[in-house]
Amino acid sequence: MAPHGKEVAVERRSEFGSTKEISTTPHCASTVHINLPVHKVVVHPLVLLSVVDHFNRVSKTQNVRRVVGVLLGSIKSDKTLDIANSFAVPFDEDEKDLKTWFLDMDYLESMYGMFHKVAARERIVGWYHTGPKLCPNDVVINEQLKRFTQHPVLVVIQAEPRDLGLPTEAYIEVQEVHDDGTPPIKTFEHVPSEIGAEEAEEVGVEHLLRDIKDQTAGTLSQRITDQLMGLRGLNSQLHEIQLYLKEVAESRLPINHAVIYYIQEVLNLLPDVTNPQFVEAHNVQTNDQLMCIYMGSLVRTVIALHNLIDNKLSLQRNEKGKQKDKRKDAKDKKDEKDSKEEKDTKDEKEDADAKEEVEKKTSKK
Repeated sequence: MAPHGKEVAVERRSEFGSTKEISTTPHCASTVHINLPVHKVVVHPLVLLSVVDHFNRVSKTQNVRRVVGVLLGSIKSDKTLDIANSFAVPFDEDEKDLKTWFLDMDYLESMYGMFHKVAARERIVGWYHTGPKLCPNDVVINEQLKRFTQHPVLVVIQAEPRDLGLPTEAYIEVQEVHDDGTPPIKTFEHVPSEIGAEEAEEVGVEHLLRDIKDQTAGTLSQRITDQLMGLRGLNSQLHEIQLYLKEVAESRLPINHAVIYYIQEVLNLLPDVTNPQFVEAHNVQTNDQLMCIYMGSLVRTVIALHNLIDNKLSLQRNEKGKQKDKRKDAKDKKDEKDSKEEKDTKDEKEDADAKEEVEKKTSKK
């Protein structure tokens, strides 16, 4: 570990230029010289499933804040990091003193040796933890992974996501050089990440998710839910853009002309709501959609009435059937009773005849 003030875990987002420091080390104006070996990170679904399983297994037996593991994959020619596999590594840390932590490197080397025998093309490309955010000791842990790869990538995977969007955030270590001549510090630069899979892997994931899919939710309900989640994500992005523009206007962040250009391009795509033709077309489309909703409501009402009538007729048929069964049971009981009485009467008559015959024989003697 470098001397105090040499290393600091910070999160730098290049999309809107915001900076969020994790440690309390003083951070002055600086110039960052970046030549990232990785431009994009692609995480396979198998990795996400493994990480969630790892977190669930450990959290059931231990009260831990996060779990740590190693990522396996390869770097493509276009500097895209393809993360196809992962495995868990025993990790522990003191929540009160984050400088005290333990990562089982012997276990890591042993597991990597076995993985390398099975899939020789997959090598260690970085590591993961379940965050949910960067921690001050991430820089030190990242140094340990440099024994296996020169530029390890850190992927923060949220096992219990609370916000909309992807549950992954990728980072790579860079050197930040200060303008005032102070020693450089090590920081984490944000790298774009996405979820990707091959066709065979997608089929397997869909098969696994089929059993937990909500069967009560129809296609329309799912589409509405997806649109709602998309709108919430859009609102979150707009809020982030608003915060960035506010910080630029207050001179807390430098002007990034590329970002301003993209924002202006997005604003240019907005329609002119004052155009009469647009207003008329919007009203026509809205009326058509409302008519469809109205017709759908009428059809649903008619179907509900039809089902109500069918249920009433079915209940009447059931009542008639029950009454018929009751009458039949009463008749059967009456017939059984009459037959029993007739049999008893016949038996009594036979007994009387037999007794009378015996008396006659006795009187003759």
